[in-house]
Amino acid sequence: MPFNSRVRLNFLFGQPPAPTPPDHLVVGEQRVALRYVRHPRARRYLLRLLPDGAARVTIPRGGSAAEAYAFCRRQTPWLARQLQRLATPPTTTAPWLVGTKIWWRGAEVEIVPAGPEKVSVGEEEISVRPDAPDLRPALEAHLRRLAARELPARLCELAARAGLRVAGISVRNQRTRWGSCSRRGHISLNWRLVRAPAFVRDYVLWHELAHLRQPNHSARFWAEVERLCPGWREAERWLKQHSHRLR
Repeated sequence: MPFNSRVRLNFLFGQPPAPTPPDHLVVGEQRVALRYVRHPRARRYLLRLLPDGAARVTIPRGGSAAEAYAFCRRQTPWLARQLQRLATPPTTTAPWLVGTKIWWRGAEVEIVPAGPEKVSVGEEEISVRPDAPDLRPALEAHLRRLAARELPARLCELAARAGLRVAGISVRNQRTRWGSCSRRGHISLNWRLVRAPAFVRDYVLWHELAHLRQPNHSARFWAEVERLCPGWREAERWLKQHSHRLR
C-alpha cells in the first residue's frame, strides 16, 4: 500500500486542532464573555452567570467546546433573564425593631422587649439591646444557631424512623432551595426552615430523605414522598403561598 503524503503528514503531525469556539455570546444588546472550563466529573454541560457579567461554561468529560457553545446559544433566553436580575439593584430589607412582626413557627409573632439587654420572639429570648437600630442580624444569628441544633436532630429522628442512613448533614444559608441531597447521601438544609410550621419543616426533611431512595423527581420519587409524608401536598401549598415570608 503506497504511503500517501497526506497520511504521512497526519502521522507525523497529528490531526489539526479543533477550531476555537467564540469567546462571547451576544444576548440582546449585551456582549457576554464565555469562559470554558473542562470538568472530568461533570455529567452534562452547565452554564453559570458570574457576578462580573461573564458566563462560565462547564464542559463534561467527552464533550467539546463547539457543543458547549451550541448549548450556550440554546440558553440565551435564560441568560437574558439572569442578566436582567444582575442589573436590578437589590431591594433593601426593612430593619427589624421592637414591635416588628416576623414569621416564627408558621405564625406572625411580635418582637417585644424582655429586659434592658434582651428581646423575645415567641418562646425565644435573644441577647440584644431593644433600642438597637436593627435587631435582624442578632435575631437571625440566634435563629441560625437554633436551626443548627434542631434541624439535624429532627432529620436523624425521621431517618431512623424510615430505616434510612444519611451520610452527612449541613445547615446553610441557601437562597433558592429549602434543601438538597447529594448522590453520596449528604443532605443540606436551609436554616430558615426553623421559622416554618413543624409540618412544613418535616415535609422538606422527608422530601430530601426520599432522594436517598430515588435521586430524581420521577413518579417513583413522588410515590416515596407520599409514603413517607402523606400530608405533603398541604405543606407544598403552604410553601408556595408563604415561603417569601421566611426570607
